[in-house]
Amino acid sequence: MDIILVSDRFEQARSFRLSKAHALFLGLLFLLMVVSLSVLLNYFSLRYAVTHKSPYLQSLLAAVQEEQTKRTQSYVRESLNTMAARVGEMQAKLLRLDTLGERLSKLAGLDPKEFMFEQTPARGGPSPEHEAKPLSFVDLGEELDALAGDLDDRSDKLGALESRLFLDYAKQQFVPTSLPVETRWFSSNFGWRIDPFTGFSTFHEGIDFMSPTGRPIRAAGAGVVVYSATHPQYGNMVEIDHGNGLVTRYAHASRLDVKVGDVVVIGQKVAEVGSTGRSTGPHLHFEVRVRGAAVNPSKYLQKNSQTPRLASR
Repeated sequence: MDIILVSDRFEQARSFRLSKAHALFLGLLFLLMVVSLSVLLNYFSLRYAVTHKSPYLQSLLAAVQEEQTKRTQSYVRESLNTMAARVGEMQAKLLRLDTLGERLSKLAGLDPKEFMFEQTPARGGPSPEHEAKPLSFVDLGEELDALAGDLDDRSDKLGALESRLFLDYAKQQFVPTSLPVETRWFSSNFGWRIDPFTGFSTFHEGIDFMSPTGRPIRAAGAGVVVYSATHPQYGNMVEIDHGNGLVTRYAHASRLDVKVGDVVVIGQKVAEVGSTGRSTGPHLHFEVRVRGAAVNPSKYLQKNSQTPRLASR
């Protein structure tokens, strides 16, 4: 681009040649001057408005602050709703853990009242020496996440423990540890004794419990009835299979209340005390057999604190 200058001051016209680089530089310089001028005008106008408390500026600032306040309130409300939902989930999990704890206490033979699951844990201590630090929303959210993770972990572990305890409890229910009849004495122990009919020394394969006729005879453990009929020696007799080769016998009954194939639970009535068969009077002859061999019932009944004492031989 050629620029020609004509003036009375010059004897002759002068011309200048501008390259593209020169034109670009001049354009950028002009743009910079315009921007700088705009910034300066904006700065001085804002300063003037602040100094003289312009109503327009005040309304503009109020609108900006109101919009920022609305955004902050919306954020706080959403955060509180999210935390409230998390707290509700944890309360439900805590209630489930309390229920699970009560079941575990019962399975373990403990008194649930000792743990006071329904009450808030008692806590206390002196005032902290250091200045307390307030929790932010971020800190509180992290604490809730960590607490939720701990609750899930404890729930899984307690669930596994409950399954193990329930399995052990179920196995114990099949072991004949419960007293088969309510009495404080037994008249004949397990082992060698003088036979009341022959007068010879014979081996007694069970325990004879002294009890009046008609008193309930209850299953010493859970199992399946495999015999319920009259036996020439035992009289009216019930035999219960507890699994793993473990069998109990209840003899000399006056009445039988179960039949072969019945499933009974521990403590369930199966017969009534009598004096049928080879018997000198009303009593219960109780036997425990392991794979067909008679064993001392006292080994199982010793787990019961109310085991009767020997009255006479």
